[in-house]
Amino acid sequence: MAEVAAVVGLVASIASLVDISVKVVSRLHDFISKSSDVPKSFHSLWSRLPLLTATLRHIQSQAENGHLPEDVTKALKAVVDDTSHQVSTIQICLSKVLPSDSASKLGRGLKALKSLAKEDKVQQALEKIHKNNDFLLLHQTTRHVDTGDRILEELSKLSIAPPASSKSFGVCLGQVPQIAADTFIGRTKELQQLRDWLSPNSQPDRQRTVSIVGMGGMGKTQLSLAHIRDCADNYSLVFWVNAKEETSLRHSMADLSAVVFHESAGPTVQSADDEKLKIDKVRRWLSEPRNDQWLLVFDNYDDPSLPGMDSATGYDIRAYFPHRAQGSILITTRSPRLLFAKQLPLKKLEDIEQSLAILAVRSGRKVDGGEIKKMTKRLTKWRFEDASATRLALRLDGLPLALATAGAYLSQSADSFDDYLEQYNNSWSDLSQYSRGPVDYEERTLYSTWNVSFQQVRNQDPAAAELLKLMAYLDNQDLWYGLFQEDVSDAPTWWAEVLKSRARFNRAISTLHNYSLLEVSAGQYSLHTCEHDWTLEYLNRGFDQDRCRIAIHCIAANVSWESEAEYWVRNRRVLPHARRFKHIRVKAAIDWSGIEPGYLYQFAYLYQQNDMNAEAEEMYVRALRGYEKARGPDHTSTLDTVNDLGLVYENQGKYTEAEKMYRRALDGFEKAWGPDHTSTLATVNNLGLLYMNQDKHTEAEKMYRRALDGYEKVWGPDHISILDTVNNLSNLYAEQGKHTEAEKMYRRALDGFEKAWGPDHTSTLATVNNLGLLYMNQDKHTEAEKMYQRALDGKERAWGPDHTSTLDTVNNLGSLYADQGKHTEAEKMYRRALDGKERAWGPDHTSTLDTVNNLGLLYKNQGKHTEAEKMYRRALDGYERAWGPDHTSTLNTVNNLGNLYADQGKHTEAEKMYRRALDGKERAWGPDHTSTLDTVNNLGSLYADQGKYTEAEKMYRRALDGKEKAWGPDHTSTLDTVNNLGLLYADQGKHAEAEKMYRRALDGYEKAWGPDHTSTLDTVNNLGSLYKNQGKYTEAEKMYRRALDGKEKAWGPDHTSTLDTVNNLGNLYADQGKHTEAEKMYQRALDGYEKAWGPDHPSTLRTINNLRLLNASRGGHMKVEEIHPRALDRSDGAHDTNQHPQSPPSTGKAILNRLKTGMPRRERGTAGQ
Repeated sequence: MAEVAAVVGLVASIASLVDISVKVVSRLHDFISKSSDVPKSFHSLWSRLPLLTATLRHIQSQAENGHLPEDVTKALKAVVDDTSHQVSTIQICLSKVLPSDSASKLGRGLKALKSLAKEDKVQQALEKIHKNNDFLLLHQTTRHVDTGDRILEELSKLSIAPPASSKSFGVCLGQVPQIAADTFIGRTKELQQLRDWLSPNSQPDRQRTVSIVGMGGMGKTQLSLAHIRDCADNYSLVFWVNAKEETSLRHSMADLSAVVFHESAGPTVQSADDEKLKIDKVRRWLSEPRNDQWLLVFDNYDDPSLPGMDSATGYDIRAYFPHRAQGSILITTRSPRLLFAKQLPLKKLEDIEQSLAILAVRSGRKVDGGEIKKMTKRLTKWRFEDASATRLALRLDGLPLALATAGAYLSQSADSFDDYLEQYNNSWSDLSQYSRGPVDYEERTLYSTWNVSFQQVRNQDPAAAELLKLMAYLDNQDLWYGLFQEDVSDAPTWWAEVLKSRARFNRAISTLHNYSLLEVSAGQYSLHTCEHDWTLEYLNRGFDQDRCRIAIHCIAANVSWESEAEYWVRNRRVLPHARRFKHIRVKAAIDWSGIEPGYLYQFAYLYQQNDMNAEAEEMYVRALRGYEKARGPDHTSTLDTVNDLGLVYENQGKYTEAEKMYRRALDGFEKAWGPDHTSTLATVNNLGLLYMNQDKHTEAEKMYRRALDGYEKVWGPDHISILDTVNNLSNLYAEQGKHTEAEKMYRRALDGFEKAWGPDHTSTLATVNNLGLLYMNQDKHTEAEKMYQRALDGKERAWGPDHTSTLDTVNNLGSLYADQGKHTEAEKMYRRALDGKERAWGPDHTSTLDTVNNLGLLYKNQGKHTEAEKMYRRALDGYERAWGPDHTSTLNTVNNLGNLYADQGKHTEAEKMYRRALDGKERAWGPDHTSTLDTVNNLGSLYADQGKYTEAEKMYRRALDGKEKAWGPDHTSTLDTVNNLGLLYADQGKHAEAEKMYRRALDGYEKAWGPDHTSTLDTVNNLGSLYKNQGKYTEAEKMYRRALDGKEKAWGPDHTSTLDTVNNLGNLYADQGKHTEAEKMYQRALDGYEKAWGPDHPSTLRTINNLRLLNASRGGHMKVEEIHPRALDRSDGAHDTNQHPQSPPSTGKAILNRLKTGMPRRERGTAGQ
């Protein structure tokens, strides 16, 4: 009953306070809307009081739901009652000074003047409300980025940005430390320097970037906060992000989006893609014209990876700067090598007065509140009555963090300064006997002060001391109550003690906070980085396996599965704590064999979800050993781990190891569950994906069919869970050129997704995208564009115009337009995709490079060889950095460069590229992989161009034999090589062999693509050239006319492929002496080439040469100035344009997507988990 009464009392108090607050806000709103002379404290109260009421409602909800213990409820009621009294005081002040609605203009003016007299009283009440909020802060440790936490964060910043700076607001992300205005001492020169360098008025037309450089404990963060407090009025907005490591920085940057764009309450980021999108939104917002008055603080950037200073664990912070060079950027760092920023070195305090002031303020000794306030404004010459304070200040050698820690201790203890100094010296001696102890004097000073405070905490609350020791095995930022799990097996007594209730835990936290061993922020706690090092190196100098095991349990218990709501949000919060186990000392000392395999599995899963494949592999292997030992090799938990290890191997390109794992999992699941169990079928599906990655299409189809049949038996044909496998089968059929089957499967998947998810769900749109790709490959351009446009419209609505998935479809539209010869539209799409990906992913991301590669292909086809080479080179350099020189994505771009050089007649360079690509692909995939055979085919074309017919035929025959084995004799890729063999035989005058090859290719294309497909028409064109060269003019014209009619329908009259056949018809008429018809064809081709390619393209020049030869044969001539110099070099007769397919250029393979060479993405379903 007592607990119920306490809850009722708290709820009633909150209801009363909320009622008063709402009335005050309403009254202020009316006053502010009708008067321009509003005191700043009144304006601040009006803007912030709603946050207090929202916080109170949040606490009220917790109380009503029974989430608050009785002692906490009583304590909160006392705070709420006092806060209610302060708000009532404010209400009385307002009633006396604010004008009524009927007041005259003069009356309003007099009231405004009177209000100034009440401003101090309002400010005092505000300060008391803020102090009460400090208490509430310790008890509001709800989930991350919770609405209540963000409200508390805003209130807590009243101590950083005073009411006078109401136009600015701070954003509390990444553990912004809390410091009161009167606790920061000195550093006046440094503060003035920051003001001069960072003020928006100092250099208004450029970005102002400053780094505060100093060793740990010098007060870099505190100096930054003091600058914000003093200069908040200079900035429109102040942002603070945790730059300790790239993961934490990305989280903080993404979370800014919620504040900048006023997004709804709740988890701000839903996925890795969403995080990238939000980061880009924030960077673009910071880059907007005339939005240049903000300050962005990057705190703790201590591990830079910059040109000339590589770090395996660091990163380049400039990737997170705004796109436009504007605004003010402040970085705190230990590194003096940030050459892109002005450097402000921060050293020890040299003035003993400043050291004494810190001791006085932090300890509260010998100086009353008024004197402290006066002293912090100007450091006057003063001394403690006892010289022992000076001795202590001298011993701590001007280290601000050490002085603050000592002061905090003395504020909680009756010890004298000499007593503290004696304990400090004992601690110093203790450290000197510790072989692993700190070597630097400064570090040893800090360790000694922490040791003294720790001993006091241990005497006062032993469980709190043990809790601090445990924190050595967690990250030092973003610790929260829910992270600590009480249900640890064989837990020590102190663990049960500290977690027996929320109130007991908070007492331990409060004790650590009182001694400055823990920072407290809204709903979370943190340790200073140097102190965190001390907890591991000294407090845990004899590495404690039991504490480590408890930390592992806490982390593992907080990992969420993909099937759970908001799993990514929770997992990204726990990831930094899992990364702690990569610390060199922890990694070297921990005995993983004693850790439960279930915990290891959860660590592995967390790493895998965050693309940390090497770490995931390591943990899965450990988990596998543990499960095999504990449960046996055939237990389903063991097999789940085997399956997931296969997924990691596949992601790493370790296909042999992946297949071995999948096969073992499959055999075990079949024995344990049977052949049709969903776990069995998930592994079957994974094997299908693996085989498809290896171009083992027969095996892939067998797996997909088995998975599909099994799912249909278990769930029925229309269940949503089978649609991923349907989609995967569709992709396989599309790869095999089985377009009818592929379309049937895509349509089935599309119908299922539309019924289950609706027309605009992302899975629906992915299938729409895939249908567009299928239609594009069939030259059904109208249908393809319709699908792509639908996918684009839907993705723009679902994710926005700049989401990476949206940009993939933009890229696909670019490829479609390029195929249609709409080069302007294609370039526009590629440029949009490229710009968006550069913002979202960065310039060197592999997805960005895929679009760079596609732009290279577009420029190559336009004859813009310089631009094409620039794109290909950029893509190649990026792939080599990202993947290494032998990765298949790298080799595909090497192959593309070979195609470019071959087009330019640079045969030596082309062969060098093809050979490099071939050698690499043979090592990576083997000699018979279809990608390897594509490069073999290209080498054959190069040798044919050089007249090396024997070498060319050898290459073509190898390619043909391999493709027939891999794809079958009628696959379109096989037929491409058949067509090339026809061209080779035609070049050698082997007309019978050439016609046999052309006829085989033509028959195959007609079956696969239909009679009007452009690939079919290319071979028709080639047959026309063969008949022309044999003097079979009637048959030749028939072929050319068929090719021309078909291309005009498919591409339009001005497409360059159409113009190639027009040019060939001109050659045919010229050979027949039909000069008028020939000139008409040549002129049409010339006009079209000049529009499409420009005057200097080789196709344009060939046609000019053909016209010159035609005029010469008629006894006429063209004026020399009308003939391009390169055309004059061509005196070897008119040129036919035969269709000589190179194997298409390739881009990389994205995660769970298929990238066709120089072509768009085909999206596919995810592998089973």
